[in-house]
Amino acid sequence: MVMKDECVIKTEHLSKEYRLGVIGSGTLRRDLQSWYARKMGKEDPNRKIGDKLYTKYDTFLALDDINIEINHGERVGIIGANGAGKSTFLKLLSRVTSPTYGEFSFRGRIASMLEVGTGFNGELTGRENIYLNGAILGMSKAEIDIKIDSIIKFSECERFIDTPVKRYSSGMFVKLAFAVAAHLDSEIMIMDEILAVGDMQFQNKCLNKMRELALNENRTILYVSHNMNTIRELCNRCIVFSQGKVVFDGDVEEAIKIYLGGEQGDFVNMQFPRDYSKRLPSDRQDIYLNSAAYIGKTDNIFYDDEKLELTLKWQAVKNVRNLCLRIEISDYRRTPVTAFVIEDFCSCTAEKTYKQTFSIDISQLASGGYYTRYVFYNQEEENYPFQTVENVAGLTIRKRKTDKNKNKWQKKWGSVIMNDIELLNNDEFTE
Repeated sequence: MVMKDECVIKTEHLSKEYRLGVIGSGTLRRDLQSWYARKMGKEDPNRKIGDKLYTKYDTFLALDDINIEINHGERVGIIGANGAGKSTFLKLLSRVTSPTYGEFSFRGRIASMLEVGTGFNGELTGRENIYLNGAILGMSKAEIDIKIDSIIKFSECERFIDTPVKRYSSGMFVKLAFAVAAHLDSEIMIMDEILAVGDMQFQNKCLNKMRELALNENRTILYVSHNMNTIRELCNRCIVFSQGKVVFDGDVEEAIKIYLGGEQGDFVNMQFPRDYSKRLPSDRQDIYLNSAAYIGKTDNIFYDDEKLELTLKWQAVKNVRNLCLRIEISDYRRTPVTAFVIEDFCSCTAEKTYKQTFSIDISQLASGGYYTRYVFYNQEEENYPFQTVENVAGLTIRKRKTDKNKNKWQKKWGSVIMNDIELLNNDEFTE
C-alpha cells in the first residue's frame, strides 16, 4: 500500500464482518456434541430453550468498504449513531481485532483509549500501570522516569497513585488513562468516548491538552464522541459513519449537520393541508395557511446579497383584526437564530382567502441551512397563535459578497453576522 509523505493512516476497502449468535459453547466437549447433533440432523443438546438458531451465513457487516486517508497533525472527529461502526473502526486501527477484508497502514506508534481502563491491569497500582503502558509503546524505563511526575500531576490522582487501579472510580480511571496516553511518546492518539465519564473541568483540561499536542507536537488525533460541542472545539475535520459506511468526510459543521439530520430539502412552493391545525381547539382555528412560495426561485437557495421574497396564501375561518406574522429562523440543531416580524398588516373576513407577498432582508444570516416557522397571531392574543406551521425544508443561504475582514466568517461563531466594532478613540495610554 502506497502512502503519501504527509499521510499517517490509510485504509483501503476496510471491512469487518461478524457472525450473529454465540460461536462456541466454551468447552471442546460441548462443541463436539453440538457439531455431531447438527450433522445427524438432531436438536443441539447445548442449545438454550428459546434461543434463535443461527447458521454460519447469518452475519453482520460492521464496516463496509472504508477508504480513508488521515494526515500528520489532523484532529479528526468521528461521529455517528450507535452501531454505525465507529468503535469497530478504531479497534481495527488499534489492532485489537483484524479486518475481514481490505487492509490499512499507519506510521508511528498508536496510543489508544477505546473504553475506560483499556490496557490497565486492575491488580497493579497506578504507577505500575504507567510503566506498563510505556513499555507497550516501546519506551524504556528511563524515558518513562522523565515523564512520570507530569503524568501523575495531570491525572490529579497523586494520593492514589500507589493504590491498585481496581479500586479507582471510573472517573479516576479516565483521568489516569488519558494522562498516560497524552504524555507518553505516541504519534497517533485514538480516543473513544473517553470524556463522557470525566467531570467538566477535566474535560476542558483534556481538550486543551489534545489541541496543544496536535498543534505543538504535530500529533494526529482520532476522537469519537456524541458530544458535538467537544467535536466542534477540538476537531478540524470530521467523518460521519452510518451503517458501517462513511457518508461524509470534511468540514466539522457540515458533518454535525448531517449527523443531527439537518439536511435541507428543496422548497419552492409548499402546500399545507387544511387539517394541519387540527391539534388546536376547533374554536381557535382562526387562520389556515394554504401555501408558501419563494418568488422567482426554482430552489430554496438564496445569496447573502439577495432579498428573500415570499408569497403566503391563507384562509380566514373567523373575522380577524390586526393580523400579525412572525417568521422564525432556526439552525440545523433547531436552535432559534432570529425572527422576522410584521404587525397589523391585514384584517381578515371569515371564509375569505388572502394572498400577500413579503420581502425579507437576510443579509446578516451566515451561510448555511435553516428551518423556518410561520406563526400567525394578533396583538390582542399574541401568546395564542391562530396557526403555527413548521417548514422543515426551510432555506439555504450561500455566500456571494466578499468578506470585508481578513478572517472568513466561521459558522461556529454563530449564525448572525453583526456589524463591526466601532472604535471610539485611539489614544495612547501612558502612566
